[in-house]
Amino acid sequence: MLLGLAAGVLGATAATILVSARVRPDVVIALVIGLPSAVGLSVVLLSRRRWLTAMGVFILALAPGWFGVLALIEVTSHA
Repeated sequence: MLLGLAAGVLGATAATILVSARVRPDVVIALVIGLPSAVGLSVVLLSRRRWLTAMGVFILALAPGWFGVLALIEVTSHA
């Protein structure tokens, strides 16, 4: 889970640098929280091997890291 959280932080930082388009915050929150949570939870629930369960937990842990960076950017921006 720690690796997933770190990957989420790095992914969010890279995405904010690469994407310069204005996107509605509710759409971004839905994508950042909803997509990894749905995919990770389904992988965990349908997994039959240990490594697949670990991959599902990794995907689940991406969401809080990504959301934390986006919340930090929103708080510190002057917009």
